[in-house]
Amino acid sequence: MGGAAHKAELFDQLARVGKALGSGKRLELLDLLAQGPRSVTDLAAAAGLGVTTTSAHLQTLKQAGLVTTGREGTTIRYRLADTDVAVLYAQLRTVAAAHLPDVDAARRNYLGAEDIEQIGRDELLRRAEAGEALVLDVRPASEYAAGHIPGAVSIPIDELPGRLAELPHDVEIVAYCRGAYCVFAHDAVRVLTAQGRRAVRLADGMLEWRLAEQPVVSGATGAA
Repeated sequence: MGGAAHKAELFDQLARVGKALGSGKRLELLDLLAQGPRSVTDLAAAAGLGVTTTSAHLQTLKQAGLVTTGREGTTIRYRLADTDVAVLYAQLRTVAAAHLPDVDAARRNYLGAEDIEQIGRDELLRRAEAGEALVLDVRPASEYAAGHIPGAVSIPIDELPGRLAELPHDVEIVAYCRGAYCVFAHDAVRVLTAQGRRAVRLADGMLEWRLAEQPVVSGATGAA
């Protein structure tokens, strides 16, 4: 038992997870899979990658035990291996943001200025239950169907400008998307407020909602 060689082997095995996480695109794929199972084709389109490149990244994640596959008819779908993978991804973001100033600069460049009013999960629930707000899911419809906040209405961000008439004028709108680093909710609030609507965003998103063990429902219903 013990010995330098066995110790080295142990740490090399642990490093397989770190190596798999050592790619921005693979982290983006984990972010997408945190919303629900996806095919290679869907993931490639969402991540702006070629199918071959996406498949190679997914194989790296699978070999590290971070994702698994399952067949639905003729389609192979990838999914996170377990909730602890989502926890690991979320914690990686937290550590990076706390210790790397460049993360904050990159976040501001991507999400824009901090001019979007936000509320937390408890306040969202309070306003929704009191009938003071309509909860708007602006992720792609497939992600909404995979799991969403109960009572949320689905209007994907790219459809929002053309579907504003479907939303009531007399209630505040709380928009949410994938997670704390998702730009869709920011863009939705900008679109809504530019049209004179009262709108705020959820401070984080579906990833954090799930990890907080808040209620989630699935299905494609939820039109405004």
